[in-house]
Amino acid sequence: MTVRIVHYLNQFFAGEGGDEAAGMPLKAVDGPIRSGTLLQSILGDQGEVVGTLVCGDNYANEETEAALEAAGEALDRFKPDVVIAGPAFNAGRYGLACGEIGKLAESRGIRAVAAMHEENPGVAQHGRGVYILKTGESPTEMKEAVTHLAAFALKLARGEEIGPAAEEGYATRTRKIVRSPHPIARRAIDMLAAKVNGRPFQTEIPVILPDRVEPAPPIVDMSTARIALITTGGLIPRGNPERQTAGNPEQYYTYSIEGMTALDGNDWEAFHGGYFNGTASDNPNYILPLAQLRTLEDRGVVGSIYETLFTMPGVGTPVPKARRLGAQIAEELVAQEVDGALLVAT
Repeated sequence: MTVRIVHYLNQFFAGEGGDEAAGMPLKAVDGPIRSGTLLQSILGDQGEVVGTLVCGDNYANEETEAALEAAGEALDRFKPDVVIAGPAFNAGRYGLACGEIGKLAESRGIRAVAAMHEENPGVAQHGRGVYILKTGESPTEMKEAVTHLAAFALKLARGEEIGPAAEEGYATRTRKIVRSPHPIARRAIDMLAAKVNGRPFQTEIPVILPDRVEPAPPIVDMSTARIALITTGGLIPRGNPERQTAGNPEQYYTYSIEGMTALDGNDWEAFHGGYFNGTASDNPNYILPLAQLRTLEDRGVVGSIYETLFTMPGVGTPVPKARRLGAQIAEELVAQEVDGALLVAT
């Protein structure tokens, strides 16, 4: 039989635009578009992309209920055997939306699979409810990712047995109990012997270690130090003139605080998708404590405050992107001979 497939894309990968189109509501179109045409060519006569769902990342994550209602109506119309979402690669908001679409499909008895980088927040949020195939970080790997999606989707639709994550290439969902012909003591000794003899082995309990970051040397004399202020609390000028997002930012923003003694709620506010913004909007010094630092500066405890602040919303930001943004900020601080930074998170 020919497998009926519905494909989900965000506004960028559907060719609707970038962040300026991120607020577009979900719409359904017949047949494949953009990367869906590549998907269709790979499927050949084994599957048919009968429809494509397109939604802006901001709309999908901020108006989720409305987006899912529209998606449900489209699924009722298209009647797919399987839903494919993405690949989202390292785009966090897109990954979260792919997970929501997949979860919706599964709740309606429709098999679903998404694809994204393993550090995409969509994996942590939805990896236990939806199959999520692992991809690289960049869309340059589109053909490889779509080929993997096509093959996996066909297996799902045909009811074929899905193997372990390490073999199939998906992010771990739940532990699968299998029976081994060897007792645990024998398996443990075999692994130990392989390790001490430098042979490859696979642990039965994967250990994911956190990143280790070497701390910078301490500032010897704070009274002469130049200190910068950084916040991932989503600080923005009132009205959000730069149209910053509430999460998973593509860039950080800088604003001058030269001559300011404090941040005023009439001029600044919080815009962040991960906490209640009211308190910080009333008193922005909670997420960027300029008033407190000025007091320390006046007392001679701190030498000086760097005249430029750095701000972005940290919520939903994949680790590789956070590393990139952090490295860019650090590069500027080093160039300006800043001695230290106070980073305020929420």
